[in-house]
Amino acid sequence: MLIDIGSAASFLKTHDNYTILTHAHPDGDTLGSGFGLCLALRAMGKKANVVNEEEIPAKFRYLDVEKQEFEEETVVAVDIADISLMGKNISAKYENKVDLCIDHHGANRLFAKQSFVDAKAAAAAEIIVEIVELLGVEITAEIADRLYTGIATDTGCFRYANVTPHTHLLAAQLMGYGANASRINTAMFETKTRTYAALERMVLDGMEFYFDGKCAVVTITREMFEKSGSDENECDGIAALSRQVEGVLVGATVREKHDGTFKASVRTHDPVDASAICAKLGGGGHRNASGCTLPYNSLEEAKQKLLETIGEFI
Repeated sequence: MLIDIGSAASFLKTHDNYTILTHAHPDGDTLGSGFGLCLALRAMGKKANVVNEEEIPAKFRYLDVEKQEFEEETVVAVDIADISLMGKNISAKYENKVDLCIDHHGANRLFAKQSFVDAKAAAAAEIIVEIVELLGVEITAEIADRLYTGIATDTGCFRYANVTPHTHLLAAQLMGYGANASRINTAMFETKTRTYAALERMVLDGMEFYFDGKCAVVTITREMFEKSGSDENECDGIAALSRQVEGVLVGATVREKHDGTFKASVRTHDPVDASAICAKLGGGGHRNASGCTLPYNSLEEAKQKLLETIGEFI
């Protein structure tokens, strides 16, 4: 059931003992939103923890907070459009048990008992800022750091088409509350591990172009992970690389997963809709940034199916 933001805030006021779920392969928005909301609820005297299927990537560990001991009563999902995105174990455990979902994906599957979805928000963290204000909680520097991280990372440091004037106003507001924007932006956008640098070099060397240069595809195999020393937690920056080439409308990254299937990340420039491409392949996301799973037996088969679909939109 869809609800408005006021009802979402009222729900949070009247419940306690929260488990806040974030999506698998966590990014700055799901973690920033989850931990920001967690700290706000604790400031109200409530108990709350954030749960993720995977270990938090090293660059996001400053967002983490100490776990509390309590018996779970209320389950909230943040920045999750479909329960399957939580990861196999968490999805199975919490199927039909999510009380409230707070999300900004227009393709949200409404898997929770109640959902507030604002597809105009550039990041789920934008929504959490407004909910925290409705809760009457003072936004401390610790909360501001987490919510600023969510907004900055989901907007590519305010470069993507999802950014609105409201996005900038909220970011400025969070800086006013003490968010260390300079430190966060440096860590998120200007710092690379040596393992990521090695992986990026391999990826760029293997970039391929299709449809008269309007589509660029890069691949990441398990062998490349082994050679570089990198892993899936460092792949977020890779997804944007192919779209940065002049003349490219669709940039696609095909990543080999440990189970032998493939994950596609699609980034587009207007007028091409990345979410429409991925929807035809069973995925979804945003207009200019979406993803899907490619359940094929080989890299070439997965790439061919992805390219066939992209070709319908270029």
